[in-house]
Amino acid sequence: MTELEKSMETLIVVFHRYAKEGGNKNTLSKKELKKLIENELPAFLKTQKCPDTIESIIKDLDQNKDDELDFEEFVPFVAGLTVACEKHYSLSQGKKCKK
Repeated sequence: MTELEKSMETLIVVFHRYAKEGGNKNTLSKKELKKLIENELPAFLKTQKCPDTIESIIKDLDQNKDDELDFEEFVPFVAGLTVACEKHYSLSQGKKCKK
């Protein structure tokens, strides 16, 4: 597999590892999402100032309003974080190049 294919597989495997802990094995409950973020994205959670971060994430992403996130609802969260990280990376690279 290519590096990108491995990354995609990892995203799928991680999602399902946490989703299978609860009742519906194809969705993340608030509790499962919180555990996933705490374990897989600890730096993200530490930077959040609002104590209701998990609640806000589910509310924003839960398109069918079932209080859970399926994979299609979860991916935009990861994609958004990835875009934000890339912007930060680009800015830091730009500062290093200037003399």
